[in-house]
Amino acid sequence: MFSVTVCDHIMIAHSFRGAEFGPAQRLHGATFAVEAEFRAPKLDALNLLVDIGLAKQALRQALDTLDYRNLDEEAQFAGRNTTTEYLAFHIHGLLRQALKEGRLGPQGGGVTGLKVLLRESPNAWAAYEGPVA
Repeated sequence: MFSVTVCDHIMIAHSFRGAEFGPAQRLHGATFAVEAEFRAPKLDALNLLVDIGLAKQALRQALDTLDYRNLDEEAQFAGRNTTTEYLAFHIHGLLRQALKEGRLGPQGGGVTGLKVLLRESPNAWAAYEGPVA
């Protein structure tokens, strides 16, 4: 399996509901390093998996919907805890859509798997991995 990974970051504010979250129930900020790993079993005729520049653009476009926002105020997250795990799943969906729309170029059609990883700190991270079909 081949893979190409691109990285970026976001800064958000949010709070959580539930006693399990302790002080994180209060509004707080978070900075996430975000990695998107595109996977395919083979390369195209040019030996490319995806165009890295287009992959970086697609990741940035996905992250622009979250960056510098209070997620508690975003309608799409109403009633949800925007945990690191959930945000990885959400970003995966945005990138999956970018692939379906052809925004990663013709090579994007060969991508069969995608993993999105968010690093909260050097000691803690979460990811969502799944097919793109």
